Amino acid sequence: MRTIPILPVEALSEFEKIQARSISGVFSRWRWAMVWLTQLVFYGLPWWQLQDQQAVLFDLAGGRFFLFGAVLYPQDLVYLSGLLMICALLLFMASALAGRVWCGFACPQTVYTELFQWLELRTEGDRQGRLRLDHSAWGREKLLRRGSKHLLWGLLSLWTGLTFVGYFTPIRALLASMPLELGSWETFWVLFYAGATYCNAGYLRESVCQHMCPYGRFQGALMDADTLYVAYDRQRGEPRAARPRGSDPQLRGSGACIDCTLCVQVCPVGIDIRQGLQAACISCGLCIDACNQVMDKMRAPRGLIRLASEAALSGLRPQPLGLRGHLRRRRVWVYGGLLLLALGLVANRFAERPTLRVNAMRDRGVLARVVAGGAVENVYRLQVMNAQLRRRDLQVTVAGLDGLQLVPPLRLQLLPAQAQMLTVTLRLSPQQAQRHAGQVLPIRLVVAGAGAADQERVDTASTFLVD
Repeated sequence: MRTIPILPVEALSEFEKIQARSISGVFSRWRWAMVWLTQLVFYGLPWWQLQDQQAVLFDLAGGRFFLFGAVLYPQDLVYLSGLLMICALLLFMASALAGRVWCGFACPQTVYTELFQWLELRTEGDRQGRLRLDHSAWGREKLLRRGSKHLLWGLLSLWTGLTFVGYFTPIRALLASMPLELGSWETFWVLFYAGATYCNAGYLRESVCQHMCPYGRFQGALMDADTLYVAYDRQRGEPRAARPRGSDPQLRGSGACIDCTLCVQVCPVGIDIRQGLQAACISCGLCIDACNQVMDKMRAPRGLIRLASEAALSGLRPQPLGLRGHLRRRRVWVYGGLLLLALGLVANRFAERPTLRVNAMRDRGVLARVVAGGAVENVYRLQVMNAQLRRRDLQVTVAGLDGLQLVPPLRLQLLPAQAQMLTVTLRLSPQQAQRHAGQVLPIRLVVAGAGAADQERVDTASTFLVD
């Protein structure tokens, strides 16, 4: 299937900061809605408590992951693979429908750049004010405005770093230990993530999208002639020329574009959408908001810059497909089917995961030993894991071989989300030991709930060596 041609990123002739103009409109409001949504989730989740436990916590030191009441262990990383596959399929499907829409509305680089630009707007003024400030000499006003901006940037970056570390160290304990009792690793990662946020959102900005993000390079392979993307209608807009408000451009021999360059001024990555689809374009739609406002003032129809497909713009298809038509495309069905399959498999496996785990390892220092009376003993290291947020009373037994028993019988109590390593001794009766002399026998170690309210039972395979 033919892919969409995308213009490469052109290097700027001069290294000058892009000062994007503020704009309001439909796409701008959607961007801010996504900023609020993503940041409420990011900043809010560490403070959510479930059963006196942080709802989302990745306890790397303890090898436990708490996820909305579920307790996961490193053995459950298969679910992470499934989640990554689901995210990739969502990205592919979104790209097939509307191009680089993820980058324009939900990418962390876009979200934090938007927040930093909002603080810049409040401290240094609008685009013209910032341009004047850039070229003015250092003085009291410039120092005050620049200093307040960087102070707010630094505070937001530090809070972001603290929140990030709060997903790995309980955030309430983290804040209570500040600043003197904060651990060295926590301090390092808070400052590292804060510094990365400060540099990426404050300085690198569009350079990340233009030169560091690989998605812009291969997005063309995910798009086809019917994919919607932010596009300039050249047939309607060219040739560009200024004209009086309300006049007919066709009578004047010009196109609808008046060459006001507002679409370039509002672009957060500084590209000119009128040159065609470019790898740096993040499909934020701000140029659509700007152009529609200009068309309203010129008393001309909207849509000179709009979400459109190559087929519609080139005349391959006279009418747009519409929402139903876009959803019925073959590649959308393929991505959607794979996405539903992956969601179903991961959800089913996650719902059926055991909340009690057991692993058995033979003690290498004591393979087999003969004790008084001719009985044979093997020693094992047994790891039992409680994957629930409640205390559990458990009993350990053995199955698979007559005359084999634990010495002594073992009962244990596990605290919520606790893993415990036990030393277990299995003894085979003298009669059975004589009968199976020199053999390696398969057995199963069983861990089960000891109370009527806990009927879960798990086992693990091992072997018993008869010397």
